[in-house]
Amino acid sequence: MSTCAPSSSPCPGLCPLCGQANACAQATGSPTDGPCWCANLTFSPDLLARVPEAQQGVSCICEACTRASG
Repeated sequence: MSTCAPSSSPCPGLCPLCGQANACAQATGSPTDGPCWCANLTFSPDLLARVPEAQQGVSCICEACTRASG
């Protein structure tokens, strides 16, 4: 669950495509001794292009949206 308050600012813990928790290890403050679930995935340019400009480089796409895209 994200700790971000509703606002117009991007929330690193929420997927910029569906708004659900993205389980990003860095955004959730998980220990950095292991990689995030996405560390070995490749995100297609088409999927990345769907991320709103304000959230590019801020919010990670969740696993469900990533898997649904390809």
